[in-house]
Amino acid sequence: MAYCSYLNLYLAFYLSCIAPLSLAQTAKSSVPFKAVNLGDWLVTEGWMNPSLFDGITNKDLLDGTQVQFMSTNLQEYLSAENGGGTDVVANRASAFGWETFRLWRVNDSSFNFRVFNKQFVGLGGQGTQVRADSNAPGDSETFQIIRNDGDPNRVRIKATNGLFLQAKSETLVTIDYEGLGWEDSNPSNFKMTIVKTLKGEYQITNGYGPNRAPQVMRDHWNTYITDEDFGFMSSNGLNAVRIPVGWWIAQDPTPPKPFVGGSLQALDNAFTWAKKYGMKVIVDLHAVEGSQNGNEHSGTRDGYQEWGASNIQDTVVVIDFLAKRYANNPSLAAIKLMNEPLAPGVTLDTLKKYYQASYDAVRKHTPSAYVILSNRLGPADPKELLSFARNLNRVVIDVHYYNLFSNKFNNMDVQQNIDYIYNQRASDVKDVTTSNGPLSFVGEWTAEFAKGGASMQDYKRFANAQIDVYEGATFGWAYWAYKCAANHWSLKWMIENNYIKL
Repeated sequence: MAYCSYLNLYLAFYLSCIAPLSLAQTAKSSVPFKAVNLGDWLVTEGWMNPSLFDGITNKDLLDGTQVQFMSTNLQEYLSAENGGGTDVVANRASAFGWETFRLWRVNDSSFNFRVFNKQFVGLGGQGTQVRADSNAPGDSETFQIIRNDGDPNRVRIKATNGLFLQAKSETLVTIDYEGLGWEDSNPSNFKMTIVKTLKGEYQITNGYGPNRAPQVMRDHWNTYITDEDFGFMSSNGLNAVRIPVGWWIAQDPTPPKPFVGGSLQALDNAFTWAKKYGMKVIVDLHAVEGSQNGNEHSGTRDGYQEWGASNIQDTVVVIDFLAKRYANNPSLAAIKLMNEPLAPGVTLDTLKKYYQASYDAVRKHTPSAYVILSNRLGPADPKELLSFARNLNRVVIDVHYYNLFSNKFNNMDVQQNIDYIYNQRASDVKDVTTSNGPLSFVGEWTAEFAKGGASMQDYKRFANAQIDVYEGATFGWAYWAYKCAANHWSLKWMIENNYIKL
């Protein structure tokens, strides 16, 4: 009996010693992650699924579309003199910033025109002359773009008073034309050039409008990513998903217009499916109010980067909401505080203040979830956050690597792209991976590269090179994206067609 009692005590002591170790090993077993981004699901990116926009009238004139207008009579472009704050003229032989207008869509055919200095075009005072000096759009700043049936880029611009904008002379642009006709000599005729378009969450919801957008978005959320997709991911070697969300999710089910409710339920579903298939979820605040980079994936209305110090508290509220909601969910791996802030518009000091406040918000609800900090894009030191992050617990630095979007990649052949991964990217990963600091995470990468015409074997070699190198990141990597109309950007397609095997 004594021997049995001694043995039982010994076993109890032994188990108490190894239990914490086992738990720690279990907690760490999924790190580094092999993950995939669920892009274009809860934050729309139109290039990934263009057909989603097909039902929108004038779908090429969404919010943020940049347009230029050349008078067919004068053969000169409309311009906001000095970039805004004074008259609109028609005396430019070529078009650049001051001659470019960003659309704010009011309905299918009516718009506000925002100029370079962010004012709006409107009818000045009690006269008829057109000015660009309003800080907020109203009826006087609302115009209908009437397109020619045979040539949709030949347009007339109609004010709410029923009269048309005309270029009387190079220095006199007024709203007082009553005539008709599409002839070149008509001073109210303009050739419209579309310079750039945006197709993000703001564009799709405002484009479809309040009556149609809720159903369109719910149908998309319910079909684009499903339970079966999580099963596919899990069975093919992935153990985590990175899910981009927008700031409006914190106000679901009644977010500010034009956003529509329902994305929060979709995120809840993702957590349920992740638990079912033994996966982890990285929640990524991809779009912040004011836009941190001006890109369509930031939820911007017109492409201006306007997030700054005044937005910190409102953005922390979103992080607090997400942390509180999912803190006790066993599938939560991490919360990313912001995606791709752009330097120098987002200053390092402002970003650190935001990161500290948001880190504190997460830690208020969970001591164990990782907090992910995004490096700034643009002219920024990739190691600029390391010293700051060393003072925080369970923190990750997120970097994004694409052999795209830069002229240096345009003429690289396949082997040069692969060599760049093994040389430069390996060095980049090493620079942000420290023994006594935050973990490193390649949060976005893809098998696509700039120079086309490559073979299947070339793509396989390029993808495998990146997997080899990015496995050196201590928090792991996440492919962009799970689904995409462009095949090499779609990990699902790449796996199904034997380009990638994990």
